[in-house]
Amino acid sequence: MITALGFDPIWFGVICVVMMEAGQITPPIGVNVFAISTSSGVPMYTVFRGIFPFFLCMMLLVVLLLFFPGMATWLPSVLF
Repeated sequence: MITALGFDPIWFGVICVVMMEAGQITPPIGVNVFAISTSSGVPMYTVFRGIFPFFLCMMLLVVLLLFFPGMATWLPSVLF
């Protein structure tokens, strides 16, 4: 379906993985944050403040991949 729409499947896979990673650390799901907070005893508010810069970097990566899709396919094209 993705190739029928004209998108590169590798690019789409990279976007999906990055977005799923972002979903694992942000509310309302935030599974990784709940696990870190529970296992370390650190309040969830503190953990969410700590992951905020990483979330911003992931969103910047998504924007870069949207404007420069060749970034997602460059390394596989070099290797194969």
